Amino acid sequence: MTVATASEAPRTLQRTLLIALCFAAVFICYVDRVNISLAIGAMAQEFGWDKTTSGWVMSSFFIGYLLTQVPGGWLAGKFGGKWVLAGGVLLWSLFTALTPPAAFAGFSVLIAARIVMGMGEGVTFPAIYALFSRWVPAARRSRAVGLVFSAIPLGTVFTQISTPILVTAHGWPWAFYAFSTLGLLWWAFWHPLTASGPELHPRVSEAELREMRAEAGGTAAPAAPPMGKLLSSTAVWAIVVGHFCNNWGGYVMLSWSPTYFHERLGVDLHDVGYYVMLPSLVSFVCLNLAGQLGDRMIASGMTTQRVRKLMQGVGFGGSAVTLLTLTVVESAPVAVVVMCLSSVLGGAASAGFGSNHLDIAPRHAGALMGLSNTAGTIPGVVGVVLSGWIVDVTGSWSMVFYVAAAVKVFGLVFFLAFAKGEKIFD
Repeated sequence: MTVATASEAPRTLQRTLLIALCFAAVFICYVDRVNISLAIGAMAQEFGWDKTTSGWVMSSFFIGYLLTQVPGGWLAGKFGGKWVLAGGVLLWSLFTALTPPAAFAGFSVLIAARIVMGMGEGVTFPAIYALFSRWVPAARRSRAVGLVFSAIPLGTVFTQISTPILVTAHGWPWAFYAFSTLGLLWWAFWHPLTASGPELHPRVSEAELREMRAEAGGTAAPAAPPMGKLLSSTAVWAIVVGHFCNNWGGYVMLSWSPTYFHERLGVDLHDVGYYVMLPSLVSFVCLNLAGQLGDRMIASGMTTQRVRKLMQGVGFGGSAVTLLTLTVVESAPVAVVVMCLSSVLGGAASAGFGSNHLDIAPRHAGALMGLSNTAGTIPGVVGVVLSGWIVDVTGSWSMVFYVAAAVKVFGLVFFLAFAKGEKIFD
């Protein structure tokens, strides 16, 4: 066991602060994204919106979110991630605060504000991956990715608890005013960390810096991503398809599980929140454990490719089995247990496709994340709408789970066939 020297400890602390602030950025990202789904009822009542209008208000965010994934990755790759991430946080925080004034100004103004907010959030993951590729050594990347992914369920649960309290106590506008300040608080910690130098340098040790430069192709400097080469690689498409298939089940469950518990399993609407929060909390824990496990398996001598495919198999294979199990579940408590098990197994995918960007294209991980997260956003619209249509047409929730399981199986087969573990892009 190696003991850190006095001079190495501050360097490790600085890198830890970087990862923690990236976690915080994703947490705030999901707080500001999810709050409208809990405030929309009060907004619709005040402005007289029907369900279709409310749906447009909520989905307009994804238009902006899709628009900046690839450009955000390209900018982070060419100029570095620190300013791209900071700009995104400040932009979406501003337009979170502007959501209530925009709503009072008119429907079209509100839609425009939500699109711009989505554009700010769209650069988050590409910028974070660009930073991780340069400043997190390969031996620690699975756990860094797992930690950042775990901010998603934690931010969702926090918002599900706090937004109704704010809306009830102070009115729906405060669900946006209060949360918009989180981005400014984040900036107060981020700016000193990144104030000097053309790119973030969290004072890592010289040995680690040499290691990371070697992994990145000899330099830690930003570089313009080779988009044509990325798009022609089957290993890249393994990640893109994996991200799409992973998010299909995630978005479907996030959007429809409250309705499923109420309509299919007879849970009172006032109690639904307790049922849907528990799997999210389990997911927070297991995403972090999966990252730790992935790094430990690589450190033990397993090849990176084998670890990525094994973790993908557990994550997608396990999720598919639990989705199929939900087709025969008849009680809410059993459904929660199955969904928690799905979170336990599904978290492994963070050390599968979720970390693979940093393996095959360390210098261009931000751009690759932009590509894969673009694909991963599509199920937020297509998967959710199709699942609702399936229930309307067939009256069966089982068919929704069959489709989601089939998507997972396809994603697993594709990843196992084409994924690589070694660096293939300089």
